[in-house]
Amino acid sequence: MAFERRITAFMNGSTRCAVRHPLPNNARWHVIAIVAGLLGLAGMSSRAVAQERGWRALPGAPIAKRIPVTSTHFGVQRLDAYSWLRAANWREAIKDPGKLPQPIRAYLDAENTYAGRSLAPTRALQKKLVAEMRSRLEPSATTPPQADGPWEYFKRTTTGQGHPLYLRRPRGGGSVQVLLDPNLFARGKPSFEFAGVSHSPDHRYLAYAFDVSGTEDFRIHIRDLSRGRDLPEAIDNSEDTPVWAGDSRSFFYLRRRQGRALEVYRHVIGTPAADDTLVYAETNPALLLTLGRTTSRRFILITAEDSRTTEVRAIDAMDPGQPPRLIVGGVVGERHAVEHQGDNFIILSNAVGATGFRVVRAPIAAPGRGNWQEFVPHRPGVTVARHVVTARHLIRLEREHGVPRIVVRELGDGSEHTISFGATPHTLEFDTGLAFESNVLHFTHQNMRQPARTYSHDLRTRQQRLLRKDAVPSGHDPARYVTERVLAKAADGTGVPVSLLYARRTKRDGRAPVWLHGYGAYGTATDPVFDPDVFSLVDRGFIYAIAHVRGGGEMGEAWRADGMLEQKINSFRDFITVGEFLVRQGYTARRRIVASGASAGGLLVAAAVNLRPDLFLGIIAETPFVDALNSMLDAELPLTPTEWNEWGNPITSRSAFETIHGYSPYDNVVGQPYPAMLVLAGLTDPRVTYWEPAKWVARLRAAKTDRNPLIFRSEEFTGHDGPSGRFERLKKVALTYAFALKLAWHRQRESVRPAKAERTSRMFSDVR
Repeated sequence: MAFERRITAFMNGSTRCAVRHPLPNNARWHVIAIVAGLLGLAGMSSRAVAQERGWRALPGAPIAKRIPVTSTHFGVQRLDAYSWLRAANWREAIKDPGKLPQPIRAYLDAENTYAGRSLAPTRALQKKLVAEMRSRLEPSATTPPQADGPWEYFKRTTTGQGHPLYLRRPRGGGSVQVLLDPNLFARGKPSFEFAGVSHSPDHRYLAYAFDVSGTEDFRIHIRDLSRGRDLPEAIDNSEDTPVWAGDSRSFFYLRRRQGRALEVYRHVIGTPAADDTLVYAETNPALLLTLGRTTSRRFILITAEDSRTTEVRAIDAMDPGQPPRLIVGGVVGERHAVEHQGDNFIILSNAVGATGFRVVRAPIAAPGRGNWQEFVPHRPGVTVARHVVTARHLIRLEREHGVPRIVVRELGDGSEHTISFGATPHTLEFDTGLAFESNVLHFTHQNMRQPARTYSHDLRTRQQRLLRKDAVPSGHDPARYVTERVLAKAADGTGVPVSLLYARRTKRDGRAPVWLHGYGAYGTATDPVFDPDVFSLVDRGFIYAIAHVRGGGEMGEAWRADGMLEQKINSFRDFITVGEFLVRQGYTARRRIVASGASAGGLLVAAAVNLRPDLFLGIIAETPFVDALNSMLDAELPLTPTEWNEWGNPITSRSAFETIHGYSPYDNVVGQPYPAMLVLAGLTDPRVTYWEPAKWVARLRAAKTDRNPLIFRSEEFTGHDGPSGRFERLKKVALTYAFALKLAWHRQRESVRPAKAERTSRMFSDVR
């Protein structure tokens, strides 16, 4: 039978891095990684694992050569046999993979060849999955228009196109004008990332930016909408779209230096980019710059930040030649966001113990902390995740115990009202549009089983109107699915939230496989959104689970702080806790969990599998941050200095060195059985460089004692987030899903009783 015919029904019913000097006692996690893994394998001998049939690895896997290099930090000598995979010319090789040294290229090519052979049996299923997921995408869709002056701006996806068109029409109706079609620039490009558009206040010019290298190195173009053609000047080495000044003749943009956004320039229309004015240069290598503006458009905002600290400077948009003025910031551990209304800045801040953030007023003329006035006080258990100020309202997105709500305050009388949807896992987002004076709020609500719905909310009358309901063309009945939020209790008593989605017919008898996803870093919340792709798993009996581990932003600042720096081990423990909870509660069983994570989420699942390899059926790690210690020791890497406040600086701190050394997946590979693994990387990724996963895979191949597949694939001209465009990205999703489905089929086939063999064969009707 064909591989794609056998899975629907079942589910319904190397050696460790050498240490030649003993670590101090407080580096205990270095030992725990080994001990916990061995304890987790109690009753499951290496021989037993070897005898399990499963999906076995093909012979002929590439074996990377070993070139031992030693380094010593704080008296600890470490041996790294695969450091040669980091090209000496890595800066130019990331921009052009053709410049990789031949030995490195040969090894990566061998891995890709082996990956192709290993995944060949899944090709038919991948093709089927792509078609299936594509059928759930609306062929064409239009976003609700946003009024701005005499125009309404909106986007429209069209049949067969991967990127939306940018459009406008006269306010209230009229002929639609196509401002930009990014598909024309993407055509024939191996990589294409579009940053978006920004129109000038007088509506004459449109600035836009895109990158075709995969390195996030954007080029800015300016289109004269009155003539329908681009101006001759273009700006290279930028990041994101620019922000217009109030004069409509100049804009501000970020310029990258040493691979990081560290400078702000001002460009005047009609002048060469070489003549642009340097507005601000960040001298602290730990901080990165972002550009924005207040909703009022009165101020251009320059924000310098790392994962713990924020500084915000402002420029009057109507006086773009003035130097930026510091509004708030400069204290390590304090984070802020700035808005404007009338004579005041409205500041969201966690200063002075406001771990869930508070909102204060500060006079524009003297915004120093001594002049702050309490506006919305900090409340225990409540986190203000975002705030926006319009002419008459303060709007904030809050989370209470992880559950989101929108709160609207009338600035005139201080009255408030709330938009909420109960405790079922869901996501709320809002958009005040382009008009500061508007009394209309657009917000979107969705949950894991219900497609997004966009509403218009009148801030005065509180009346709502449904503007748009996302559709699933191939058909979707939310009643067929269950979504729930449960708490998995960690060893220290902390309840770790878990968002679940599964088919109503799926039984909690321990037989269902689970796709367990996690991230847990930088205070980023992994929201339970409606993802049409995951139904290709759920309809085949998978339970889809999100582990909201400590280090993320779902439960506030304290939750975030409890999963970073010296507390990072909590993230890995939480992920394992969630897996064990799902087993105890009968959702699944040991070795039926496929863990997935990308970037820092790749670190999460890789560290968890070092500790508890017996818990997982498979691991899918995309652009995984797995060589954490070596990367944090390398100040030459573009993002390393900005990361020290998240992970610690092992160059200057012995404690940080010991902590990272204790969990870094690459440094903690041991000789034990590991689950099947699919590892994906992009050769032009500037965030997690290709050699991190390459080294990790090389060490795993040398150390692991099982016969499970270990598949590593690196894509040329692919950056950190993989292929762009709504269709191209489906190929990678289908690859990961096919890998998980084949694992689940093999695991189920080997574990069923003979009396159930016929039933199991029917269950796996589209996989073999």
